[in-house]
Amino acid sequence: MSLTPHPGNASAGMLAFIIILTGVGAGVAGMFLALLLHTVQHMAYGYSLDSIISPESFLTGVSASSPQRRVAVLCLCGLVAGIGWWLVYRYGRKLVSIKQAISAGAPLMPPAATLSHILLQIVTVALGSPLGREVAPREAGALLGGWLSHYARLSHEQRRLVVACGAGAGLAAVYNVPLGGGVFVLEVLLQTFNWQTAIAALASSAIAASVAWLGLGAEPSYIVDHFPLTLPLIPWAVVTGPLFGLAAYGFVRLTAAARKRVVRNNQLPVLSFVNFAIIGVLAVWLPALLGNGKSAAQLGFASEVTMSAAAVLLVIKVAITASSIRVGAEGGLLTPGLSNGALLAVVLGGLWSLIWPGVPVGAYAVIGAAAFLGASMSMPLTAIVLITEFTRIDHDFLVPIILGVAGSVCACRLCGKWLGRS
Repeated sequence: MSLTPHPGNASAGMLAFIIILTGVGAGVAGMFLALLLHTVQHMAYGYSLDSIISPESFLTGVSASSPQRRVAVLCLCGLVAGIGWWLVYRYGRKLVSIKQAISAGAPLMPPAATLSHILLQIVTVALGSPLGREVAPREAGALLGGWLSHYARLSHEQRRLVVACGAGAGLAAVYNVPLGGGVFVLEVLLQTFNWQTAIAALASSAIAASVAWLGLGAEPSYIVDHFPLTLPLIPWAVVTGPLFGLAAYGFVRLTAAARKRVVRNNQLPVLSFVNFAIIGVLAVWLPALLGNGKSAAQLGFASEVTMSAAAVLLVIKVAITASSIRVGAEGGLLTPGLSNGALLAVVLGGLWSLIWPGVPVGAYAVIGAAAFLGASMSMPLTAIVLITEFTRIDHDFLVPIILGVAGSVCACRLCGKWLGRS
């Protein structure tokens, strides 16, 4: 894909201007959505009411709230999700996904329905939905890029590039991952690595991340201690990598089956309310269940969860993620997948430590998060980059991370080949 003009295409200067504008707009949108998420979280659970961006974590705020409040907020979440998405499906124009938007002959993303879809994702995740928030800023960036391309009369190939860059820029803005956003565009959306496309993808993501710094700061998503690279980590990554791939394959099959049977009729509000009310009851004893999985992943990275607690959290997190998709809630699987990997790694790392002690379980959690994420979302390079930017882990840690991701992705692909994909 070339940035130079072709017959009927916009000039290279116009294309560059649209890409820059998309990066700025995606940064503003990502910043706004992140601030909205924090505002709803603080109001719903009654913590850090004097500051939108505060050092007090979501898990801390939720844990300090009363059990009755957790149940009430999740019941509210069920109502918002059920009624909100029922209205979108019933009265809104048909939604256009990002992958559809970059395909040949795809229609533009409908503004009203897409914006409603975006806001519902952010509000429900803030209230405690187990699905991820990363799709919303990606859709916002893609929506902006698509309409800017339309008004600038860009060719299909140029519009495809701009829409993909907008999606990556939205991801970069909300998670402060400028490199990860660019690599996501190249590996997942466009599946190309030529230098012209790379410049556009990386530049738009870097612009969006820097714009979002104005309101969100430049802090990493996760606080991780300095873990020295020790000998047990290398064989552990090699041995357990395929196990993460098997687990990721099962997770993908489970969520795909739930999505195929998703409820979008008049039963959606009722089933959504019941689903989230059950999650609220479970959160009385396990507040780390609430939210997109960031809290559970942080517990793993900080070595603050036991093997048994991690196993319980993992099983229930997977179950409520699938059930929430089944009853019509929307959201991403990036952070849920990362959380699953971190929790599974705590269990596998704890077992490994019985044979070869001396490594904090948080070190295993970082490797496992990348391995599970890379396999479950079919993006090994992006997963490696994201976990590095999420945690700011030392450069030496790339060795076990890469080994774990390689084994996980290979095992997951082999499962798909041998067992078939539904």
